[in-house]
Amino acid sequence: MNYVVATIKSWNIKEFQQQKKKLPGQWFLLTDPEKLTLEFLRAVRPRYIFFPHWSWKVSEVIINEFECVCFHMTDLPFGRGGSPLQNLIILGIENTKLTALRMTKEIDAGPIYNKVSLSIEGSAQQIFERAAKLVYELIEQLVNYEVKAHEQAGDVVYFQRRMPEQSEVPSGLSDNQLYNFIRMLDADSYPRAFIKQNGLKYQLSQAEVNERGRICAQVEIIRE
Repeated sequence: MNYVVATIKSWNIKEFQQQKKKLPGQWFLLTDPEKLTLEFLRAVRPRYIFFPHWSWKVSEVIINEFECVCFHMTDLPFGRGGSPLQNLIILGIENTKLTALRMTKEIDAGPIYNKVSLSIEGSAQQIFERAAKLVYELIEQLVNYEVKAHEQAGDVVYFQRRMPEQSEVPSGLSDNQLYNFIRMLDADSYPRAFIKQNGLKYQLSQAEVNERGRICAQVEIIRE
């Protein structure tokens, strides 16, 4: 049996390399959207195509011809849409579900295979790395047990995808809100939280709360 994993983030690629030897079948990794072609997929004929973190829209032809599985960091149907981690943290949510669902024409609306609990403490990088391990728990279930998907149930809540300019630290945040704002953007390839002043851009990362309750963070100064 053949399987395909399509992902672009370093933490998911690393986890794929560690987990593929433990899983049955032959596995193929795609990290370039130009390689996700019908010609390739029809040659491989994968049982599943898994999308742990993919930033491009997958064509309906592929979704209709193959069983495509994506992973969303909310307890669907709550939190359909973009930037789920950042939206959850802004809402003050500390624990969520990582949901494995079948991809359909409508984003994040497909039937659900399973969910696992996910803590969203720590930096975005730490959370994404934690989620990457859970992805393979869900993948293992599908590969070994052919889990059947069930339609989503409950009230639908949509999230809006955040834009890079929204990473500028807003005024009026409490200490806890500021800490959360910095950590929710602190991951490889994500636009860091920043402050602009006098022609300088101060990018913030590695936020911690010290023993005196004060926020400490690493600052990178960029002259604009």
